[in-house]
Amino acid sequence: MQYDATALEMVREALIITLKIAIPILAAGIIVGLIISLLQSVTQIQDQTIAFVPKIVVMVLALIVLLPWIFSRMMEYASELFRFGG
Repeated sequence: MQYDATALEMVREALIITLKIAIPILAAGIIVGLIISLLQSVTQIQDQTIAFVPKIVVMVLALIVLLPWIFSRMMEYASELFRFGG
């Protein structure tokens, strides 16, 4: 089965852009989760729901802060797609 090299390159670039956008937001959630888990182990509070709300809040705040950067990356990718397609 033959695959077009341009199509494979476009899919590869889409996956890389997706990872670049997702990693900072997920890292913020992981860091907050680790901090809360350390606090839970120090205070010996073992409730799984305590970490959920702060992680979601921090991830939404990270998304809001990073939104201009995310839009610029998406616009760059879209312009590259139109340049290759046209």
